Amino acid sequence: MRHVSTARGLFATPIASQVRRYAAAAEASPILLQNHPAPHSGTIRVLLLDKADTRNALSKRLVKDLRRHVDEIKAEGGTGGTRALIIASNVDKAFCAGADLKERRSMSQEDVSAFLKDLRSTFTELSKLPIPTISAISSTALGGGLELGLCTNLRVFCSTATVGLPETRLAIIPGAGGTFRLPALIGPNRARDMILTGRRVLGPEAYFLGLCDRLVQVTEEEQSQEGKAREKVLEVSLQLARDICEGGPVALKAAMQAVDGWQKGEASENAAYDIVLKTEDRLEALRAFAEKRKPAFKGR
Repeated sequence: MRHVSTARGLFATPIASQVRRYAAAAEASPILLQNHPAPHSGTIRVLLLDKADTRNALSKRLVKDLRRHVDEIKAEGGTGGTRALIIASNVDKAFCAGADLKERRSMSQEDVSAFLKDLRSTFTELSKLPIPTISAISSTALGGGLELGLCTNLRVFCSTATVGLPETRLAIIPGAGGTFRLPALIGPNRARDMILTGRRVLGPEAYFLGLCDRLVQVTEEEQSQEGKAREKVLEVSLQLARDICEGGPVALKAAMQAVDGWQKGEASENAAYDIVLKTEDRLEALRAFAEKRKPAFKGR
């Protein structure tokens, strides 16, 4: 994929044919869109949070635009052109700083309640998308920022990334899924530690806890280079998405359903396996194996 040649490197705004901003004429969207080719067919959609002045805080506009992307992918039903989704940052200082507290101060109690309803609904729909989803976290993700990362299937962290749920230090609690998504991921005891203390966790510990799935080492020299950490984390995330998309589209969707239903045990796996047994892709994989070539999956 080609990009405009600037000092911002991989995270520079892509050429016009490869990036769209959902925006009103008066205000550009805080989310940039990239599409990268996926193996076999379709694209890997990358959403770059791009609001440097607020450190990508969860404003009403950002949540609205995120929901628009989520709804587009949901409407495809897992069989459209979007094969995987990556959420990353186009800002060095933060993946997402959590709630936009400056905006929040001007909101009434009714406005806050309405915003939380929209935020929670958006995060829930993101967590239920039928395609693989990845968070590329190269810097700070606190509060709602970490809760956003918890909504994706997988997380790629920079070794210098910092994450946490500091809400109790602000006399509140996590309110966008942190109290149930974090325990589901790392266990209730470790989640209690993070939530009750509000402490910040660095990339290596996050990997140890099971909070991140890929840890990208960044040197001090690379950390001082503009955009370098973001570039490395996004590239690893893209490669992870490509590796996933090498599989059969129907099989990937069925595998996600089976894992999501793990508490049902064998019944969940058997139901998912029945789906893949009837696909053309399964027969294509057998032919490709016999002919010693890579399969060409069509999602059928």
